[in-house]
Amino acid sequence: MSKKRKHEEHEEHVDESWLIPYADLLTLLLALFIVLYSMNSVDVKKFEDMSRAFSVALSTGSGVLDLPSVVQNGNDPDKKDQDADDKENEQDKEDEGKLSDAELQELIKREEAELEDLKKKIDDYIDKKGLTSDLETQMNMSQLLITISDNALFAPGQATVKPEAKELATAIATMLQQYPKYDIIVAGHTDDTPVNRAEFRSNWDLSSMRAVRFMDIMLENQDLDPKRFTASGYGEYHPVAENTTADNKAKNRRVEVSIIHTYVNTSNPQKLKAQ
Repeated sequence: MSKKRKHEEHEEHVDESWLIPYADLLTLLLALFIVLYSMNSVDVKKFEDMSRAFSVALSTGSGVLDLPSVVQNGNDPDKKDQDADDKENEQDKEDEGKLSDAELQELIKREEAELEDLKKKIDDYIDKKGLTSDLETQMNMSQLLITISDNALFAPGQATVKPEAKELATAIATMLQQYPKYDIIVAGHTDDTPVNRAEFRSNWDLSSMRAVRFMDIMLENQDLDPKRFTASGYGEYHPVAENTTADNKAKNRRVEVSIIHTYVNTSNPQKLKAQ
């Protein structure tokens, strides 16, 4: 009789603690299948977000359904603002990939017409100000190029824009604000004469700072988007003439402002058109 009673008491105290993790596992699996079922199509970003959510849930003990923003929106809050900016910048490229040849050609023609109009305005300004010896414009399939002699902008070996040259930078900026969709590259170039000033270690430094200083004045125009601008220095390594004469060296010392086409037909490139 006593043995039977002991056996019954033992059965009444069966360890059922294993049910707790088992129930948690079933809950997680149920949530996973609900989310997967709700997805109409494969979304890599949502999958990555869900993976992170489950990883957090499994490592911290938080329930996956305690993270509704991840399940509902598939958004990473830390990247929300950056994604919005990137979407706007990449929209033109995405649209270009979806365009037919006829649509692409139409957009190319439209941009060419706009940049031809901008070129005419700059040429008129050059003629009006008597700057034909210091500035020239050229246009090809990829860009409208404005070339400015360093003599018009800087004292020899310096990167400070002359007071009278600030008007030129301001005028170009004013014309550019009518064409806000284009990317702008401001590039500095020198000849091969070694720079001999304490503030510049090399022609790389000098050409870079000249590009930045000229761009700074352009960006004083609040209607221009700084994200569209890039400044770069090429030193002496992209000459337009051999550095064998004083005249050729003067040609190589320059600042170039490039207005870049958004749409380019790479299958039918045009040669540079001298203007």
